[in-house]
Amino acid sequence: MDNLSRRRFMSGTMAVAGLAATGALAGCSRTESISTDPNLLTLWYWNRSISEKLLDSARRSIIGTPRRLRTDMIGGDFDVKLRTSLAGRAYVPDITGLNSNVALYFPSEDQFVDMNELGAQEHKADYLPWKWQFGVTPKDRMCFWPMDTGPTAQFFRTDLFAAASLPRDPEEVAASTDTWPAWLDAGKKLKRNSGVSVIANASIVYSQIVNASAERYFSPAGRALFQDQEGTIRRAWDVAVTAAQAGITAKVQTPAEMNSAWVNGKVASHIEAVWWGPVLKATAPNSSGKWAVAHQPGAPGNSGGSFLAIPKSCKDPKAAFDFITWLTSPEAQIQTYKDVQLFPSAPKAFESPQLSAPDKFFGGQDVLGVFQDSAKEVPITFISPYDSQVSEGVLKELVNVETQGKDPDRAWADAMAQGIRQLEKRGLMT
Repeated sequence: MDNLSRRRFMSGTMAVAGLAATGALAGCSRTESISTDPNLLTLWYWNRSISEKLLDSARRSIIGTPRRLRTDMIGGDFDVKLRTSLAGRAYVPDITGLNSNVALYFPSEDQFVDMNELGAQEHKADYLPWKWQFGVTPKDRMCFWPMDTGPTAQFFRTDLFAAASLPRDPEEVAASTDTWPAWLDAGKKLKRNSGVSVIANASIVYSQIVNASAERYFSPAGRALFQDQEGTIRRAWDVAVTAAQAGITAKVQTPAEMNSAWVNGKVASHIEAVWWGPVLKATAPNSSGKWAVAHQPGAPGNSGGSFLAIPKSCKDPKAAFDFITWLTSPEAQIQTYKDVQLFPSAPKAFESPQLSAPDKFFGGQDVLGVFQDSAKEVPITFISPYDSQVSEGVLKELVNVETQGKDPDRAWADAMAQGIRQLEKRGLMT
């Protein structure tokens, strides 16, 4: 039972992705737009996902088109509302935002416009290659357009590192923890010399190794990779288990516990995306000046970031595409970062002085420069709609190893068995 059926993988039921009523989708011959005004395109988005200044311009007129934009900010569970509209083929927006879980929409890709038919390839070179590829479906259709990104790096407390006789300069930290074994050694030294943990929990280690890997749970053709003993998932598991068993994790699992650990200095570092910087500032304002950012062990990864899509019901796909390319141009992405701090997917935006400035909270370091370097190094990878069917069990068993002392080999076997059962329940594994 090593492979997903390619046919099922390409067109698996949206029940797996959380969208019900796939039978109803096939039974309807027409999808109705949410707006009947021929000159009005409707956009669905969520709070702080797009610059309001840019939307104000498009509300007056979509540049280069006779259309204008109506914007509907969707509260609550955005995905549930969008999937419900798609399933019922009614009240569907002309343009929609999608979050980083965009792969969940791959099984219903035929409900979205392939933007290759509108000239997408002419713009491909303007975006980070890995971010672009995230929006390409297994059928090689460009349905999900890149907006913001979440390149990752290593946040660390300079004072706590120095107290444990570890380097505190970002470049020296990056050089001394450039591999995961070296990072583990630094964590052991930190714990031995100061009693401070290097990371909140083992699950962070596991997740960030996966986020930074060229291969994950499945191949684009549907081959199951998660059981491979030499594959990414097993490697990430082994490093995370080693960290847990070495006693260098704080073993705190909840957001409240982790926030407390960063505030009181019981955890000296974290590996996360650029968006975590503002979160840290709000969480631990009294630690201002004590943090810095360095490149993480191994390759950098991505955590978060959103997309735009054009449902097939769109009244004017060309005008929608013109809006999307305008909204994600380097100039617009610079404005978006200025307004809502969303990190660009267009590398040319990195040339702006607004994305390069000393940050007092991080001791005067230009942390955005670190994330710009990370963004350029993230590997191209494939995220399938079914990753979570496996990852949920892996993370659960990793917590059991870390907090309950469960035998790692038994925990791994249980995680694999749980993932296979989840896939079999949905008819996705034979």
